[in-house]
Amino acid sequence: MKTYKALYIEETEDGIKQSIATLNLNHLKKHETLIKVYYSSLNYKDALSATGNKGVTRKYPHTPGIDAVGIVMHSNCPDLVNRKVIVTGYDLGMNTFGGFGEYISVPTEWVVPLPESLTMAESMMYGTAGFTAALSVYKLKQEIKPNDGPILVTGGTGGVGSMAIRLLSRLGYEVHTISGKEKMYPQLENWGAKQIIGHESLLQEPYKPLMKGLYAGVIDTIGGDFLAAALRFVKMNGIVTTCGNIRGQSFNASIFPFILRGIRLQGITSASCDYETRTTLWTLLASDWKFDTLHEAVKEIQLEELPESIDLMLQGKSMGRILVKLNRPKD
Repeated sequence: MKTYKALYIEETEDGIKQSIATLNLNHLKKHETLIKVYYSSLNYKDALSATGNKGVTRKYPHTPGIDAVGIVMHSNCPDLVNRKVIVTGYDLGMNTFGGFGEYISVPTEWVVPLPESLTMAESMMYGTAGFTAALSVYKLKQEIKPNDGPILVTGGTGGVGSMAIRLLSRLGYEVHTISGKEKMYPQLENWGAKQIIGHESLLQEPYKPLMKGLYAGVIDTIGGDFLAAALRFVKMNGIVTTCGNIRGQSFNASIFPFILRGIRLQGITSASCDYETRTTLWTLLASDWKFDTLHEAVKEIQLEELPESIDLMLQGKSMGRILVKLNRPKD
């Protein structure tokens, strides 16, 4: 039986144990498509899964990794065999063994062919963070044009936020962002942020249900009090997308922005995004939406370095994208 290496998370009497294990392929639940993984990326959800969060992963042992790109070894779809493909979202890395293993076995409908103009490494520089940012921009762009006003991005130094800033800037929008990491301000400006607002500045504004309408739209990546604060500054008929909850799963806000300014709150669920939209967005990310700074603030690590990187992410000390290399690249 063929073996492969993976980050293996086990529940023991002493708690959660992380190790780099050598496993047999029969550890993978048999699905229609077997993929040899070349790259993955580290996301906050992966860090939670790797530390035993039952809200993300119900049963252990488990291999996290909600992103993967690789080459199809076997499939019930002959056209996919030997092709480079992307798998992000769905149940990958949550309750299905994920991209922190050298092989994954997934349903064929989860598989998206890698666009020819995108390398495997670049696809994971985007990963779920880039795809979520793209989906947020895609929803917003349908109704808001660059000349309608600035777009505010919360959590600008995070994975989704940093990608959203660069995508919006690439598409001609004026971008403002919120960040508490002053040493990252020059990087945010390089990515296209025209104005950077400190955490305290936004939250210490005197409370009023409505403030002066400044933003045509908001891409919220962190939730909680920041989402509540941002809603007050949105212009008439503005759009606010929300996709993250690192600042909290709930928020306390007035109904006035909705009934007096007609703004809309649009939830973003990239994990269950339909196949057609998925392929459309990956094609855009490989072509018209691809930005020059994709390779910036990306750290490449080996599988063995994952535990340390997971700890740093949970401590809030991780910046930019973490690219995980599992096999020798075929780009």
